[in-house]
Amino acid sequence: MQNIIDTNKCLNVKKGEELEIVKKLILQRFKNKVPKALVRTYGCQQNFSDSEKIKGVLAELGFFFTGNEADADLILFNTCAIREHAEDRVFGNVGALKNIKMKNPSLIIALCGCMMEQEHIVKKIRTSFPFVDLVFGTHSISKIPELIYKILLKKQRVFENVVDEKVISEDLPVLRENKIKASVPIMYGCDNFCSYCVVPYVRGREKSREPSNILKEVSEIINSGYKEITLLGQNVNSYGKNLTQSINFSELLKRIDSIDGEYWIRFMTSHPKDASCDLIDTMATGKHICKHLHLPFQSGNNNILKKMNRHYTREKYLEIINYAKKKIPDISITSDVIVGFPGETYEEFCDTLSLIKEVGFSSLFTFIYSKREGTIAATLDDPIPYEEKSKWFSELLKVQTEIADNLYKNMIGKKERVLVEDKSSKDGIFIARTSGNIAVEIEDKNNLIGQFVDVLILDAKRSYLTGKIV
Repeated sequence: MQNIIDTNKCLNVKKGEELEIVKKLILQRFKNKVPKALVRTYGCQQNFSDSEKIKGVLAELGFFFTGNEADADLILFNTCAIREHAEDRVFGNVGALKNIKMKNPSLIIALCGCMMEQEHIVKKIRTSFPFVDLVFGTHSISKIPELIYKILLKKQRVFENVVDEKVISEDLPVLRENKIKASVPIMYGCDNFCSYCVVPYVRGREKSREPSNILKEVSEIINSGYKEITLLGQNVNSYGKNLTQSINFSELLKRIDSIDGEYWIRFMTSHPKDASCDLIDTMATGKHICKHLHLPFQSGNNNILKKMNRHYTREKYLEIINYAKKKIPDISITSDVIVGFPGETYEEFCDTLSLIKEVGFSSLFTFIYSKREGTIAATLDDPIPYEEKSKWFSELLKVQTEIADNLYKNMIGKKERVLVEDKSSKDGIFIARTSGNIAVEIEDKNNLIGQFVDVLILDAKRSYLTGKIV
């Protein structure tokens, strides 16, 4: 077998002969039974998109999928490095796999994703978790067949480290479990180097996909019956900067919007420093583009924004928000906020509160600052105790809850176009979502999942609306 394939060369999953060799080794490992894989994903939508590709590759290798760890022949955790809590969860869950591995020695345990791009994390896995068989980062999904081949053939642990792959692997198989909503990465990596963020270190520098590849994938998704497509990137507004042809994100949106069909387009995440009036104009005139803008501001204080290396001011942020409200009066705006950045004072935090009140966000993703090894912010003095930051955090949540409650109440009596997404846990109730990304509970006797319907908003709850089909 060693004479057939050089283990130092990546197996191309498109070459049927090589793929069949790996599949045979997998069957030998698991005594000719149908192998089952469990893939667990932590973190952002980009990680979930990566997991869909991982599942696609594993399916080509003959794996079926299970949600039961005790049933699995391969357990893979796709990890997140954005906050310490996410890392702690991963370590705790990996540690719990030790007993399962002892009962089933043929089990393959794999860790991948952003955490595995950090040297100190990989070192800890090597020394503290000897039962982990495979570790690889964010650039190695296409190499999964080769990596599994090495494990099965050499019967040793495999640690794969690819430094910021310059070429984007196109045409990887994708296994989407959601048949209504699909995500499409349009770019990878980040060049912003915000002082608190590890993304540029674990995802690498910005790389944009060719527009022809994106349009082809989106067209195939629409033709397959999907109703909502989310365009993904660490900073979608930077799309196209490293391509040879002249194209920006706004132009890409226009090209996608021109594809025939009944569907919605969403996108995230946008960076305020690159958000343009042209983008807002495209949203305002688009046939399929949702009236929802997710634009993280992180802090409402210019001093803190400068320390965060965000490259915009409070005034610049409000300028683009006000332009969006003018051009799209019913736009829903959401954002990300960090509370307790190193050195932040309560007075500076109050500037964040005042910005929240001025904008009127429909919802916020709020976080207490989490120290990330290797970032500039990790070296700054941080005198405010966590308990005090928690009080600020609670104050922010109270303000935002009141704003969202009022916003939702103002929607009562209005008619909204919604996409029916899923059944609720309540009998006869289904979950739908507006163009502005607000959840609506509706009574649906005809099981209209995957269809657009008009609803009349009847009531406003704490985090969702209720309505009836009209």
